[in-house]
This record gives sequence, structure tokens and C-alpha cells, in this order.
Amino acid sequence: MNLTCVVIDDEPVARKVLKEFIADVAFLELVGEAEDPLQALPLAGQVDVLFLDINMPKINGMDFIRGLSPGPSLIMTTAYPAHAAEAYGLNVLDYLVKPIAFERFLKACNKALEWKTLHAGSGPQDHFFVKCNSQIEKVLYDDLVYAEAMMNYVMLYTTARKMLVYVTMKALEEQLPAERFIKVHKSFIVNRDKIKSIDGHVLDMGSARIAISQSLREKVIQEIVRDRMLRR
Repeated sequence: MNLTCVVIDDEPVARKVLKEFIADVAFLELVGEAEDPLQALPLAGQVDVLFLDINMPKINGMDFIRGLSPGPSLIMTTAYPAHAAEAYGLNVLDYLVKPIAFERFLKACNKALEWKTLHAGSGPQDHFFVKCNSQIEKVLYDDLVYAEAMMNYVMLYTTARKMLVYVTMKALEEQLPAERFIKVHKSFIVNRDKIKSIDGHVLDMGSARIAISQSLREKVIQEIVRDRMLRR
């Protein structure tokens, strides 16, 4: 399995180093390079991996990935280690600090290859993968009861345990199938099939009671009940 990739860095020397590294990794295929993210935008959603610097002209790497649709694995390549926590909160796969050793670069590439391998396949999916405690873990849709935003992380509550994962609430919402999950509050997404009852503005999930936000209540109730309400 090959991974297509793009290098985005405003420093020619940095791009040269990354291109040489990429040429030495058999499963990587370089399809483009750019000195700022806007130049690479047409390719960003069509490749497997983006190698992305932070401090660049016009728009920096962090702002760029905030507006980027989920898809490619994001590997930051920067001289500034201070942004690592923020980057992982934005669902970055790995964070490489310059000068980058080839062994460290290869480790990041192997993560990207593993991620694509885990997501390979066709047909309807019954699961997704998240990074939890430095591991990539599989979560079945049937097992996920609800998710709660926790600052830069998300807590997943499954039928067996809870998991603090490095993902944004927005990215999780886009990953979960809308026919099975619904956002009921800015901080909560619930599994429709796990709802036991609705009491005013509160959903009984069996293991927890979750408040529906006032602004979403009407829409949420309609979405949950739909045409299944029996009437006299």
C-alpha cells in the first residue's frame, strides 16, 4: 500500500530535506510541494499525508488545518515544540521538531501507513479508530453510548469503559454516521439507539442523564422521535 503526500513549507532547504526523506521511504509517493498552504489547497483533500510547517506566510499551518476537512493524515514539521499540545488537539497524527532525524520521520510515516491500513476496506463501516494513550484503538458504533467535549479532547463513554481521546468534537461529529448519532448540546453527542427516555430537556442514556440545549431541543426531539411516536 502506498501513501501519496504533499510537503508544505516556506523554506526551500526544509522542503529539500523532506523530499529526500520521502524518496527513501518505499511506500511514500510525493505528488506536490508548496511554500504556503493556500498553494497546496487543491491537493489537500486528495492525498493521504500532509507534511506541514507552522510558521508560514499568508496563513500558518495551525489555522490551515482548523479549516481543513477531515481526510489526510497531518504530520507537523516545525522548529517550534511549544505548539505540540495544540496540534494534537487538532487531530494531528504526529509532530516532528526540526532538525528532523530520518528515524523519527520514518516512525511518523509508519503511523500514517498504519492509520490508512486500519481504515482500508469497502462497504458500510461499523467502527472507527481513535488515538488513546498513544495507541490507535478501535471503537464500535454499537458500543459508543455518548461523547463529551473536554476542552481540547473528547471523552468517549462506551458500554465497557470511558476513553479520553485526542480528537476535536467537530472531527468526531463528522466521523460518526448522522443516522446513528446526534449532537444534543455543544458538549455532547449521543447514540440514538442508547436513549432510554426523554424527560423534558434531559435524555436518559441508562448510564447517564444528558441535558439537551435549549436552542437544539425542538430539532433534537424531532430527529429522535421522527415518525415513531404512537398516538391515539
